[in-house]
Amino acid sequence: MRNEGLGSWPARRARKTPHRTALIHGDDAIGYAELHTRTTKLARALRAQGIRRGDRIAYLGPNHPSYLETLFAAGLLGAVFVPLNPRLAGPEIAYQLADSGARALVHAPAPTGIPAGPPDGTDVHTSIEVGHFYEELIADAPDEPIDEPVTADDLCVIMYTSGTTGRPKGAMLTHGNLTWNAVNVLVDHDLTADERALVSAPLFHTAGLNMLTLPVFLKGGTCVLTESFDPAATFDLIERHRITFMFGVPTMFDRVARHPRWADADLSSLRILTCGGSPVPTPLIAAYQDRGLTFLQGYGMTEAAPGTLFLDAEHAVAKAGSAGVPHFFSDVRVVRPDFTPVDAGETGKTGEIVVRGPHVMPGYWGLPEETAAAFTDGWFRSGDAARVDDDGYVFVVDRIKDMIISGGENIYPAEIEDLLLAHSGIVECAVIGVADDKWGEVPRAVVVARDGVELDPDEVLASLSGRLAKYKIPKSVVVVDELPRTASGKLLKSRVRTRYGTGYRTRQGNS
Repeated sequence: MRNEGLGSWPARRARKTPHRTALIHGDDAIGYAELHTRTTKLARALRAQGIRRGDRIAYLGPNHPSYLETLFAAGLLGAVFVPLNPRLAGPEIAYQLADSGARALVHAPAPTGIPAGPPDGTDVHTSIEVGHFYEELIADAPDEPIDEPVTADDLCVIMYTSGTTGRPKGAMLTHGNLTWNAVNVLVDHDLTADERALVSAPLFHTAGLNMLTLPVFLKGGTCVLTESFDPAATFDLIERHRITFMFGVPTMFDRVARHPRWADADLSSLRILTCGGSPVPTPLIAAYQDRGLTFLQGYGMTEAAPGTLFLDAEHAVAKAGSAGVPHFFSDVRVVRPDFTPVDAGETGKTGEIVVRGPHVMPGYWGLPEETAAAFTDGWFRSGDAARVDDDGYVFVVDRIKDMIISGGENIYPAEIEDLLLAHSGIVECAVIGVADDKWGEVPRAVVVARDGVELDPDEVLASLSGRLAKYKIPKSVVVVDELPRTASGKLLKSRVRTRYGTGYRTRQGNS
């Protein structure tokens, strides 16, 4: 094959394990041979619509086999896949379509913000709705093989960052980036060909696609796709399909652990549970360990496709709270502002995580200045603060930009949030800095109460006394119904600051 990219994966997998099940969605199952045929026919149909090498093909919709068929079909053509978040508002979707210059859009029926025809102000000229029309296109297309020359350095995906600050940027991920990331997962997770993965994290999110689905596909396992996450349905799917591998963000795993079925559910098939997307609260790790489950966590970013650090099963307990060590084919440093490394075990010293490797993107789509600013001497700058213990294990402290400087002291909100989440009445929280005449900036806790609990701000603050230095204890508490998050579950600190920052009137604590 001249195609060395993801587009060739269905053909390569079909010649090895044609009759094994690749995907399950509802009551439908698709084998690897069938997926290869459908992908080829979809690519032929897209080519008939005028899509050529280098063109961008967007996909908008929840988890569905057509998502992966479109991804692989784009790869067959040497085109570029652009996954879109269906939870975005219409103008946000239109922005990403226009910014990427997408020529084709494959979408679920009646997605939010998408009119019957291609959106105005974009280059989209082909709009394909998943359903009857989509199936007709595949049925009518020829299945002659396509062998477009594609190399590891060719662009595969433009994946937009969460957009927690400002406009989202399109991270350009090559076929090599995604392949090396999948190899890292295979090496460090010890995946097997019998893996049965539950894909309830959204595929438009880098971890759901690249840390779970693609590695399992590469190994020849089975992915069970669900359109949305639901705790009760998660238990049903685990038992029905004997799920072995799951990925989720902390809020997903927390909802599972707090469900009434948690204590008695049959979870005996589960072998690998991985968590990422934000710092994992210590009480959540303990809850899974108490259930006899090895709860693993990692650290990554869209720009690194995304795997960067991983804590393996052997050290899951001894190094609980750590993001681990670099993946096999990944290099990571924690550096000072002058870019010199922070020494392992250097007490109290934090630095910025920087990463390089074959899984790191070449840059941002159409943003050369932002790309240049994101790299120093070939290392991608994460913007995340961390420390390194004596054994070289990295502990992610917080976003550097989220750090609070109070009276000259550095305060990392994640440290406070971890302790707040140990409070029996708090289910979610965020700590932000607010202006203060005396100290310049002080912490404020924004918390969500557990159902049926009425939180007393003074009691919440008192619970931190003796567990944190006094200057780290928030000076105020805001109790809210929910916290703003992205579709992938990532907390939107910028919105928390806007809503509950300086100028928001709240009850003051006594600390």
